[in-house]
Amino acid sequence: MLKVSKKNMNGKKAIMAILTVVLFAGVIGYAVYEGTKKNVSLSADGDNQEFRTHAKTVGELLSEQNIAVGEHDDLSPAKDEALEDGTSIEWTKARQVTINVDQESQKVWTTEKNIDGLLKQAGIELTEHDAVEPGLGSELGSLDTVNIEKAYEVAMIDGGQQSKVWTTSTTVADFLKNQGIELGKLDRVEQKLDETVKPGSAVKVVRVEKVTDVVEESMNFSVETKKDASLLKGSEKVVKNGKEGKVERTYEIVKEDGKEIARNMTAENVKEKPVNKVVAVGTRTAVAAAPKAAPSTAAAAPAAKKPAGKVVQASSSKSAGDAPSGGKEFYVSATAYTASCNGCSGITSTGINLKANPNAKVIAVDPSIIPLGSKVWVEGYGYAVAGDTGGAIKGHKIDVFVSSQSEAMNFGRKKVKIKVLN
Repeated sequence: MLKVSKKNMNGKKAIMAILTVVLFAGVIGYAVYEGTKKNVSLSADGDNQEFRTHAKTVGELLSEQNIAVGEHDDLSPAKDEALEDGTSIEWTKARQVTINVDQESQKVWTTEKNIDGLLKQAGIELTEHDAVEPGLGSELGSLDTVNIEKAYEVAMIDGGQQSKVWTTSTTVADFLKNQGIELGKLDRVEQKLDETVKPGSAVKVVRVEKVTDVVEESMNFSVETKKDASLLKGSEKVVKNGKEGKVERTYEIVKEDGKEIARNMTAENVKEKPVNKVVAVGTRTAVAAAPKAAPSTAAAAPAAKKPAGKVVQASSSKSAGDAPSGGKEFYVSATAYTASCNGCSGITSTGINLKANPNAKVIAVDPSIIPLGSKVWVEGYGYAVAGDTGGAIKGHKIDVFVSSQSEAMNFGRKKVKIKVLN
């Protein structure tokens, strides 16, 4: 019995020894197996994980960990790159972003972090005037849409000054705001403020202002006539010369882009009233004297003396072309006028009634050059009397009286010789 027992004990010891050897070998094998694994890190969108693996490539590790990498994702190193102990893997998941350029859209898969990188990836070039929302340099974050408006050139006309400016699609009101253009209370925009500014169009701002102008102007005098029984019918005499008055007028002037477009009188103040011209008109009828008996001895009647200031009448002689001898001779600029010219009363400044004497030979002169009442001869006009003045007749200028407007037009303006005979 003791012998059997010893055999059993020896068998058990042998089994225990074998088991110990197997276990030790297993532990050693496991330790060796684990010791040969590589330490690898994986960063996925900022989330870091550590792995120990026998995978030979990046792709094997991802398959081992059941990690699916999309075709647009960014993976570094690539799947076919060999793994080494201490390898760091960067995995960035791609997402789809819509880019709208004016009326066109495109969808882009990207792993970029900001707008600049996204647009570069999409091959979209911008100018400094284009509008991007969100702006360049902005982080994409969770955004899935980027809007771009391409700029175009338009004409800006402000107060008559034109310039070329760049803008994106906008209304006229926003365009003016973006350009820093402020409107005054009276200023006007030619386009509607809610109208869209189109490429190649023009936005026009008219600058309107109202100013006050105070001017002193002359007041014309009237011509009064009164009957005078001491003068023969048909004759007139200036009793009192007229004098222009003075009036101060206030005007409201409207200007657009600096140019006057309207002038309205708002006030009038008479500073000096005009003095009317008074002309006496003759009413006396001449009575013919009884004829005297002719003397028995024929004798030449003495020449009648012409009354002073008698009007020289037109003659059929050639005196208009033949210069008389004697007198003061010089040249003047000559024009012609009629009794019914604009602003004319038909009565000369010396009282000659031109309407009653349509054939009178009268000239208007500057009295400082040719004294009134002087008998003159004018080249192409003939003998005449200096019997009138005129506002425009200054210096070596004369105005010759003619009976019709057509004669005055035909006379025109010419340089003529004049002789002052007395």
